[in-house]
Amino acid sequence: MKKGIHPEDYRLVIFRDMTNGYSFLCNSCAPAKETDKWEDGNEYPLVKLDISSESHPFFTGKMQFVDTAGRIDKFKNRYGDRKKA
Repeated sequence: MKKGIHPEDYRLVIFRDMTNGYSFLCNSCAPAKETDKWEDGNEYPLVKLDISSESHPFFTGKMQFVDTAGRIDKFKNRYGDRKKA
């Protein structure tokens, strides 16, 4: 890597897809509040993802309903069944 172009906190981070539990270890400077043990026995910062290549319909070829934040319910509560007049 070139010197001086990456942030100081560039380190190995575990990314975990919360929809299916898939995890991968990658270099990143993403902020993390939690840590977790990896397969090598070391602890790394943990970043939780809503979707990854293991659960995204483009990569899996399957449509999957993922509504982790209740966005659809919030929309329906806010706008209901409004119809154009």
